Amino acid sequence: MSTEITAERLLSAADRAEPDEAARLLFRAFLTLSRTADSDQLLPLLTRVREAHEASGSARTALIYRTLAGTAATRAGLAEGPEHLDAAVRIFDEHAFGDDPVLVECALTAVMTLMRPHEARRFAPLLAGLDLPPEDRARLLALVGVGDCWAGNLVRGQAELREAARLAAQCGTPDVQAEATSWLAKCDALRGDLDDAAVHLDQARELAAQVGSAWVARHLPECTAALAFARGDRETWAGLLELVVARDVGATAGLQYEHRWELATYHALAGRSRLAGDLLAGVDDPPASWPGGPVLPAWRAWILDPGTATTVALTAAVDLLTRPVERLLAARVAWLLGVHHGRAGRRGEAARLLEQACAGYARTGAAGMLTLVMRDLRSLGTPATGAGVPLVADPPFPVPAGESTLTEAEARVATAIANGLSNREAAQRLFVSVKTIEFHLGNIFRKLGVRNRTELAARRTRTR
Repeated sequence: MSTEITAERLLSAADRAEPDEAARLLFRAFLTLSRTADSDQLLPLLTRVREAHEASGSARTALIYRTLAGTAATRAGLAEGPEHLDAAVRIFDEHAFGDDPVLVECALTAVMTLMRPHEARRFAPLLAGLDLPPEDRARLLALVGVGDCWAGNLVRGQAELREAARLAAQCGTPDVQAEATSWLAKCDALRGDLDDAAVHLDQARELAAQVGSAWVARHLPECTAALAFARGDRETWAGLLELVVARDVGATAGLQYEHRWELATYHALAGRSRLAGDLLAGVDDPPASWPGGPVLPAWRAWILDPGTATTVALTAAVDLLTRPVERLLAARVAWLLGVHHGRAGRRGEAARLLEQACAGYARTGAAGMLTLVMRDLRSLGTPATGAGVPLVADPPFPVPAGESTLTEAEARVATAIANGLSNREAAQRLFVSVKTIEFHLGNIFRKLGVRNRTELAARRTRTR
């Protein structure tokens, strides 16, 4: 059934209900619409919940009202959001509402919107003890799974998201399945399960299209960027980050600063310092309480001028990232610094920081990221692979004198085709279109002076 139709029925029932029950029905309508409706379409629900709260005055309606008010304010970027959400969590704890599924979901929504994902774990035992319909269990388990992933427990989070997606498929709720599957794709990428990540991304896109999910569509580019990064495809990753930053994707997960800083780092390390500066200009640092807040000012200074003083300051700032929500970021910044020292020939400091990044990724279960860092660690003393995002691992294809070298994208395509993949298989493996493969092949054949795939494979064989 359409989410809009389901919501309309809940809203109609709320019209005839007493204030306490009306508030519960309105919250369920909000949950139904939150993945498919734009934020401004949810505001009328807030007005109605406020009226129910004023008519009832009970702690239960207060919790529902505070959750909706805080969520709506946070999505709109208003300052009062955290105050409402803190009040919601406080009411939940003071009244021990753990036996009420609606109020459990309110409190869980509040802590996630407050960007305190490690607190989602405390709701898992409550879910186990509640008699929930499969669709409700799927939705709640997806929230707990995202919380675990975000708080740096990718192993547990991946398992929970898989179960949430399975339950949602079983009970026919494609909106919940789309959300769980999209976040599962990002977790898969970080874990190094790249084929699964690609499959789950396709599934999430199709499911989102079935229900018209504005929420899932909004954060799919972020998930796709994670897969490109895990594949070592920094061109695609940077292109997706351009989209993510332009549309402020990831804002509800507290990542809008991290995405922008990553993109600025990419441009700075490629020698495009002006573009890096433009990305950071006019963007104030978040408060230190923001996830990653303690490191962002030092990271900004390093991007703009990666000298000795800024490098020392950024290295010290990494030690300030002590919260669960900052575990992945701490490993990432240590990785960037390790590559930076390696390029400068400071092998001891590079090894220390890269090993620190390895330990951080191992702790979180980010096996895909760990594999990439280990390549940089093993390559100390050889030419750097670039900005903590390795290039193609296979040997290069030398070009005849007078021709330009293969670009990163062309080298990836050349390697895939030389390995015997068809154009379609290469497109699927590299996450591009078949037309893109054909375009790159034309350039590859011209630059290398080969006429076909067989000669391409032979060219690589001769260089080994």
